[in-house]
Amino acid sequence: MKRIVLHIDSLVLKGFRHEDRHGIAEGLQQELTRMFADPQAAQQLTSNGDVSRLRVGSVQIGQGARPQRVGLQVAQGIGKGMKT
Repeated sequence: MKRIVLHIDSLVLKGFRHEDRHGIAEGLQQELTRMFADPQAAQQLTSNGDVSRLRVGSVQIGQGARPQRVGLQVAQGIGKGMKT
């Protein structure tokens, strides 16, 4: 089994309250962990090699979404961005 090390140097989320950052980070971490536990996703990630920058673009967030849900949706956007 290969080990995946993902380092996010910065994540820019505009329009969110400062105090929501920990909840967003928690949701992001949980969803990325779940996604990369899938062998196909891990294979896709390793086939991409080192990616110095990934621009995801817009991620649709439902109004009033809880911070953890925001993190989950951002993680899903990252996953989609890695497939292109």
